[in-house]
Amino acid sequence: MIRSLPCSVMIVGVGGSRSSLDLMIATDVFPNAAIILVDLCENMAAQVACWLAVMIQCQEHGRSGSSTPEISGRVVRMEQLWQEFFSDPSQWWDNRFIKTSPKYPDFKHKSTHEGLWIEGRLNPIWVKAKMATMTLGHIHSGGELRSWVLDSCGNGGKVSKLCQEGRLKEALHMVELMVEQDTLVPIIAYVGLLKGCARRKALAEGKQVHALLVQSGYDSVTFLGNTLVDMYAKCGSVLDARNVFNTMPEHNVISWTAIISAYADNGQGEEAINLFQQMRLAGIAADKILFVIVLKACARISDLEKGKQLHSQIVKSGFEADMIVGNSLVNMYAKCGSIEHARQVFSNMCETDVLSWNALIAGYAQEGLCKDALALYERMKQEDMQPNSVTYVILLKACASIAALEQGKHIHSHIVNSGFELDVIVSSALVHMYAKCGCIEHARQVFNNMHERDVVSWNAMIAGYAQQGLGKEVFELYEQMKLEDVQPTHVTYVVLLKACASIASLEDGKRLHSQIVEIGFESDVIIGNTLVDMYAKCGSIEHARHVFSNMHERDIVSWNALIAGYAQQGLVKEALALYEQMKQEDVQPDDVTYVVLLNACAGIAALEQGQQLHSRVISSGFDSDIIVGSALVDMYTKCGSIEHARRVFNNMYERDIVSWTAMIAGYAEEGLGKEALELYEQMKQEDVLPNNVTYVVLLKACARITCLEQGQQLHFQIIESGFQSDEMVGGALIDMYAKCGSIEDARHVFNNLPEQDLVSWNTMIAGYAQQGLGEEAVRLLEQMQREGRKPNGVTYVSVLSACSHSGLVDEGRRLFDFMFKNHGVTPTVDHYACMVDLLCRAGCLAEAEDLINKMPIQPDAVLWRTLLGAARNHGHVEIGRRAFDCVVKLEPENPSAYVLLSDIYAAAGRRDELANIRK
Repeated sequence: MIRSLPCSVMIVGVGGSRSSLDLMIATDVFPNAAIILVDLCENMAAQVACWLAVMIQCQEHGRSGSSTPEISGRVVRMEQLWQEFFSDPSQWWDNRFIKTSPKYPDFKHKSTHEGLWIEGRLNPIWVKAKMATMTLGHIHSGGELRSWVLDSCGNGGKVSKLCQEGRLKEALHMVELMVEQDTLVPIIAYVGLLKGCARRKALAEGKQVHALLVQSGYDSVTFLGNTLVDMYAKCGSVLDARNVFNTMPEHNVISWTAIISAYADNGQGEEAINLFQQMRLAGIAADKILFVIVLKACARISDLEKGKQLHSQIVKSGFEADMIVGNSLVNMYAKCGSIEHARQVFSNMCETDVLSWNALIAGYAQEGLCKDALALYERMKQEDMQPNSVTYVILLKACASIAALEQGKHIHSHIVNSGFELDVIVSSALVHMYAKCGCIEHARQVFNNMHERDVVSWNAMIAGYAQQGLGKEVFELYEQMKLEDVQPTHVTYVVLLKACASIASLEDGKRLHSQIVEIGFESDVIIGNTLVDMYAKCGSIEHARHVFSNMHERDIVSWNALIAGYAQQGLVKEALALYEQMKQEDVQPDDVTYVVLLNACAGIAALEQGQQLHSRVISSGFDSDIIVGSALVDMYTKCGSIEHARRVFNNMYERDIVSWTAMIAGYAEEGLGKEALELYEQMKQEDVLPNNVTYVVLLKACARITCLEQGQQLHFQIIESGFQSDEMVGGALIDMYAKCGSIEDARHVFNNLPEQDLVSWNTMIAGYAQQGLGEEAVRLLEQMQREGRKPNGVTYVSVLSACSHSGLVDEGRRLFDFMFKNHGVTPTVDHYACMVDLLCRAGCLAEAEDLINKMPIQPDAVLWRTLLGAARNHGHVEIGRRAFDCVVKLEPENPSAYVLLSDIYAAAGRRDELANIRK
């Protein structure tokens, strides 16, 4: 490292790999200068102190070596410059006590940028005398300069050391005392303080340091201005950073880098890019560091076009071959969704490191291309590039996003072999992956085996239980977490509140709310939004509205959460009123708002409100949004307007699998199985790949029209697509085969499922019921219990229906009693309906009537109408008359009851009663 002085002395720092090169340059460029070798320390403060000490030595020893021949023109110019300086010092920057190298001028003209050195060899002899008579800021003699330099080696070093140790207040107090005592504060003290404030995000202390800089007259110095901008940025105060930047007398590339980085790091990517463009217009060339920062800004806001423009500038600037810049380009393209461009940049890189591979793997993972991400990982290993912890975290997140359990297990084995299992971040990602894949036992096993657990690990495990609806385990783990003195974060409470919402546990939610208020998290907008969502999903819309009304800050997510709450309760008018209020408060609805409202209309088949919303969607410009378009199709189909749905579908600029599935489902729900299957064929011709939901919808369509052959073809395609192990698809296959009369195929699918969940058991039992195979249904129920599966209400509806269709009266009675006593299943109207039907078919009408009369819940008209029909079949006049009275009371306008009673009277020969009924 070479340092030049105003005198003919060269200081050459030795001790690094470039020492000999620096010495060669020094002796070649300055042949007449005396060379002083300085051993530089690793610590930067020590380096500065060494350099300043040598500077004093040079001043004391005077000039050495031969003088450079004076050129009269330069002497004349120098005298003119000094005269200009003394006539108007305000036109010059004073750099004496903040310059980082003696080669920089003591004074620099603000317009011409010409420099003056107090110790300059070509200075007129009257300069020093003139300087002594002037007060220009801090004017000091050589002796005073020496004391400032020596003091910097003492107090400045102490201040820097205190800052490095985190003793920020002590360091600040020390500088304040120096200012009060009119002692010059060395620049390294201010730099140390500002960097210390930035590290600890100590904004208040940073502002105090800023005030001291202004008081000392150093606030106009570019170097310190850059450090101030950086401090404010890292403390999160972008406005203060911008104010400092705007008041700086001049900006260099470091100044622009500091302010652009401030906006980029604080999530304001667009402003960062705008500032970069302003810098370019000002004629300042960007360096590679700045290009990396602006590329990250483009990545954060997914601005592909700006990213491409930057790429062109990088090529022109010659930085494309730089590996760090290349990595940033790969990352930018990947985050902007252009995986092809990312792959192209990656392929053209002369040199890659693990960061390059991670950026591209993350790009594939982000796009849901898990197989491609894993293939790239395999290629990475083949090229002897060792993955790091970040690589594994990216891959595990990719597996989690598509529930790729087998691939996740494969990655887990690699992690164990690579020794990364002990890494707390990797282990937390493993817990997250297993939980997202529904394998909660593996997640808990990894969690229990972790040598170290941080709050992220606990949050991942709690979230896993919450996703599985295991509320008890969620709160047990939360209590264990507190016992182990792990402090919950905002994320913890968000996860816990979501768990309450998923299991509709209002009381637990209220307790959490109290804790959140106690620790002061209630003002957090994300917590507030989650509270609104939790109360809404727990059915307490009043509490949700109360939290919403008391939020200090609300964003679009807050409004959407409350609108969704009203929608979930079927309160469409209230949801629409809130939507109007939102617009009045100048909050612009987004695609989620419209999807929520359209789903609300679909839920209650509110066609008129749905059509009104459709017109608002068009006026807001969201009709071209693919998600909103799919929601419109779904709304119209569920409201029974299949023509409107098809019109919206046909007019969509872009259609994804959700759009196609919604339209196919619409046809299937309307019983238009042929049209559903035709649309599926069109979808395949347009190279749109079906997903598991598409297959479920298509299988339902086949079941509706009992089209076994088409169902079998779909089954073959499902196997080819790898969806045969999907639980939803498996259940739909069982249902399709059962409804198409092929109960053996249904049982074959059931037996070959990798894991039989409650839905698949219920579907298979229902299949036997539909075919009147009561004994098989009962045997399957018994097998289910032997395998440790607990039946639910749906299971018993199916098995009681099977008993009814098979005449298994005693078995039905036993199961009806057994379900409540042994499994705690409270009978519903559907269970009573099955039992009444069973007893009526067996001719036990008195028992059926007694059962209805003793129901703990209000019987509906269907039960009494079933009894009335049975009374007609078995000729029970009195029971028929009582059943008729109950039906008419509940459904006075229903003509079927009158027809049935007329048949009973006619069969019994009661002509008078028959005449009265006909009247």
